[in-house]
Amino acid sequence: MPLERRHAKPETAPVQWNKVTLVGVGLLGGSLGLALRKRGLAGSVVGFVRRAASVRECEQVGAVDRATRDLAQAIGGADLIVVSTPIAQMLPLVERMLPALKAGAIVTDVGSVKAGVVRDLEALVARAGGHFVGSHPMAGAERMGVSAARADLFVNAVCVITPTRNSKPAAVRKVTALWKSAGSTVLRMAPQPHDELVSRSSHLPHVVAAALAGFVLSPKWPKQQAALCANGFRDTTRIASGSPEMWRDIAIANRKNLALALESFMGELKIFGRALKSENEEAISTFFETAKHRRDLWTAKGRSASPE
Repeated sequence: MPLERRHAKPETAPVQWNKVTLVGVGLLGGSLGLALRKRGLAGSVVGFVRRAASVRECEQVGAVDRATRDLAQAIGGADLIVVSTPIAQMLPLVERMLPALKAGAIVTDVGSVKAGVVRDLEALVARAGGHFVGSHPMAGAERMGVSAARADLFVNAVCVITPTRNSKPAAVRKVTALWKSAGSTVLRMAPQPHDELVSRSSHLPHVVAAALAGFVLSPKWPKQQAALCANGFRDTTRIASGSPEMWRDIAIANRKNLALALESFMGELKIFGRALKSENEEAISTFFETAKHRRDLWTAKGRSASPE
């Protein structure tokens, strides 16, 4: 199967990029590499990885044409660099790669928090003669690593790009085209509003799933507890199996927005708790009915927003 993915014929003819470099080839970077290669959108896809074992794995999976542990070699001559590492690693890696950056190269990322990343990287890349445009493809899975990568991961997913007043329009258009070519619906948003919105819709759910998994599966409960965790528990806590390193970085980077979201959410739970203690059947029914109505409406409409 990996060889079939590696040698799949391009679905589209035009090459949009001569060389694309993926700095980090995990689930997101690997999936983008597979999509670019499958659709024939890059002359070559090169991956920068940290471990020797990852070089062969990335090539076997077909996520890249070539993988290397030499950052300067990976970056040299690239038209597009996609930084696909945990957020805390982005700044030091970009600082290291700048001497090898091609003039006019476009740099983007896949980070789930944008304000700090854009603030740190935009001016840095510009001083080296490149152009940075932040990206956040809202796709993923609880499985980690390039072995979990899929060429269709971004199909029908929302990808937010976060240009600023300093962004070069041509670079914004090219980053938009990148994610559209991978199958995503692209939304354009300023970094700060993006971070506030995802603190509720993306980061808070992960905290809740992690808290639920840690609480229910604690060894302080009888050993039969885990046996009584069925599909509802499995579905609700699925994302708690995601990368602890990645989610630690996300929580810290977006801590102010996440703390506010968590405080508001706990307030909702306290309201329900008071209704439960007082046996307020009307309030309890309203709690569940409102949640069902809002989720059913969201599901029926899809994730509505104005695409790019």
